Amino acid sequence: MTKTTDATMEKIVSLCKQRGFIFPGSEIYGGLANTWDYGPLGVELKNNIQQEWWKFFVQQRQNIVGLDAAILMNPKVWEASGHVAEFNDAQVDCKECKARHRADHLIEDAVEGIKVEGLSTADLDKLIQENNIKCPNCGKQNFTNARVFNLLFRTQIGAVEEGTDEIYLRGELAQSMFTNFKNVLNTSRKKIPFGIAQVGKCFRNEITPGNFIFRTLEFDLMEFEYFIHEKEWEETFEFWLEEMKKWVEHVGIDPERTRVREHTQDELSHYSKKTVDIEFNTPFGWKELYGLAYRTNFDLKNHTEKSGTDLSYMDPYTNEKYIPHAVEPTFGLSRSVLMVLLSAYTEETVKTDKGEETRTVLKLKKNIAPFSAAVLPLVNKLTDEANKVWESLKDDFNIDFDTTGSIGKRYRRQDEIGTPYCITIDFDTVEKDKSVTIRDRDTMEQERIKIENLAQYLKDHLKI
Repeated sequence: MTKTTDATMEKIVSLCKQRGFIFPGSEIYGGLANTWDYGPLGVELKNNIQQEWWKFFVQQRQNIVGLDAAILMNPKVWEASGHVAEFNDAQVDCKECKARHRADHLIEDAVEGIKVEGLSTADLDKLIQENNIKCPNCGKQNFTNARVFNLLFRTQIGAVEEGTDEIYLRGELAQSMFTNFKNVLNTSRKKIPFGIAQVGKCFRNEITPGNFIFRTLEFDLMEFEYFIHEKEWEETFEFWLEEMKKWVEHVGIDPERTRVREHTQDELSHYSKKTVDIEFNTPFGWKELYGLAYRTNFDLKNHTEKSGTDLSYMDPYTNEKYIPHAVEPTFGLSRSVLMVLLSAYTEETVKTDKGEETRTVLKLKKNIAPFSAAVLPLVNKLTDEANKVWESLKDDFNIDFDTTGSIGKRYRRQDEIGTPYCITIDFDTVEKDKSVTIRDRDTMEQERIKIENLAQYLKDHLKI
């Protein structure tokens, strides 16, 4: 087998729609820009990545616990956190085609290696002019001046329009972990250092450049706040950076296409003393995949002052009372799906009885593939026997059942959606040996396995 090409965005988008991973949102009504729906295979892949993350960072560690907080919070939370005042981007409009762009993305996409976070709107306007940056939509250079807008989505609560109160959809997961710090500390009986983890949807009313599911209006995050004494922050920061690198390989993201980049002082968020990004080399350039931030005690200190609730910690061994600092590893679940697909997509030249042909295969890690295996009756009259095999496996694995097309076409279809093993039921299964043929996705090698040993075989071979 010879690998012939890497993934392009066009190929990934096409495969995702054709095979049922990801569809454009509201497609029958013309869609809604930068919204996407996860189809039958996409939801399985996404859920598997999320569950694996939860196991890797929460369930397999004694000092990290979970939280599932409400999306809607008292608006005072976002005022205290600084998001109402600081959570802003600069936008420009093309006067020719009326397209709207984020000024920083427009510049960074046009000028290699430049980072513009923290610059004023006047500086952004100057960079657009000096670099002769044109509208990617129409090719003209005729922009409005950059102007600032807030990224928080506003909505209202109330039974009637006159009596509504304005609130926000959450722009990040972190704040509920800070506001629940005392609740979790008191009920979990944890001692510092410890972490609070959460997975959930966030919303940002930003202008997005597209690029499929890389940047969307609503997205899923996986993150935790790890609470520490200030003197431990550097050691803790380096520890979690190494763990994040391990996760990259664990989930099947190509480590050769990643790098770590530290934010400059101008780029740092208002709450951060140090931030690094793990970036991935996508078909549209190096882009942020995950982030690691040292948030100091900014959040707990602010919420203590603004709410009047004491969020300090009393060390039971030293009797020192202090407001804990936090190191925050953040993982985009939506972005994880995209980078996993880009890493796994492979086109290979393979030899067959008819000569050479190209097969497309998603070489997903076996623990996150939408299906663990597929049961394939060789012909339709073997469907009943194949169903028995499916029934024997369904309680322990997510098993596909496929009867459409020739066995060769079904193999190729399962390769293309990343199914690690195909289990073929043939006439010998019924008439002779009570065995099945199991085919490996990556090597295409086949072996004969007794049905009674099949579940154990999968358990052994699906382990990481």
